[in-house]
Amino acid sequence: MDLSSCDLCPRRCGANRRAGQKGWCGAGELARVALVSLHRWEEPCLTGAQGAGTVFFSHCTMKCVFCQNYAVSHQGRGIDVSVERLAEIFLEQQRRGAASLDLVTPTHYVPQIVEALDRGKANGFSLPVVYNCGGYELPETIETLRGSVDVFLPDLKYCDDSLAVRYSNAPDYFHYASASIGKMFEIAGPFVMKDGLMTRGVLVRHLILPGHSRDSLRLLDYLWSTFGSDICVSLMNQFTPMPQAAGCPELNRRLTTYEYDKVLAHAEKLGMENCFVQRGRTAMEKFIPVFDGRNVARDEET
Repeated sequence: MDLSSCDLCPRRCGANRRAGQKGWCGAGELARVALVSLHRWEEPCLTGAQGAGTVFFSHCTMKCVFCQNYAVSHQGRGIDVSVERLAEIFLEQQRRGAASLDLVTPTHYVPQIVEALDRGKANGFSLPVVYNCGGYELPETIETLRGSVDVFLPDLKYCDDSLAVRYSNAPDYFHYASASIGKMFEIAGPFVMKDGLMTRGVLVRHLILPGHSRDSLRLLDYLWSTFGSDICVSLMNQFTPMPQAAGCPELNRRLTTYEYDKVLAHAEKLGMENCFVQRGRTAMEKFIPVFDGRNVARDEET
């Protein structure tokens, strides 16, 4: 992991982030954080009674046209923090009663995160650490998280590479995502639940896109044939049309109940039992966090 010639993600852009250059993703030397919160809308096994202790990082290695966190992922809204401050943030989330430490879009800050976790653990940090990523990862980068991360929460967005390029500017997405999820499973092993909370393992998220349920079925086939019941899967129906996706008119609608139920039926047919599903109206903007920098610069009450 070399920030002087950045090689953290599949793009391997080579930016000298230590000398002030920005990576392809937009990130510099310091980690940038947009929001620190107790988030109750993650999967129940991560939130517990108080919520997951989310740390939303700014910038992203992907450029998904349907991203709900556009101001953060594309525009880089947030506050730069030192490794020392990041370690404090982790400890503050623990004091707030978070069920887990949920690191959201962390890929481009892995070196800073690992160092901050080491500092935090030296001062009593003990929450399960969740690596919540988009799936466009390098197995080599995931390997450096061994001993630091307990639960891997990757997206698996596409099987069809043409969709990955069109919607996320992420060439060879499935190649990298599948290899990295394999590495995550090697590190974390079969999932472990304690008192209803996941303390170790892999939980793969998949957002079904309008008009592309067939690609979703192919992804489920892959996950089941590769991991069986040893991982958890979360099938999401929350796709929300966003203004920046105007160039992709096929995405200018919500997912239909028929499309979602078709994917759920396939999961059931395969025999998937450890599967989270969404019911009700989840495709609503009220579920999108407000990225106002809360709790980033100092310890505040939530």
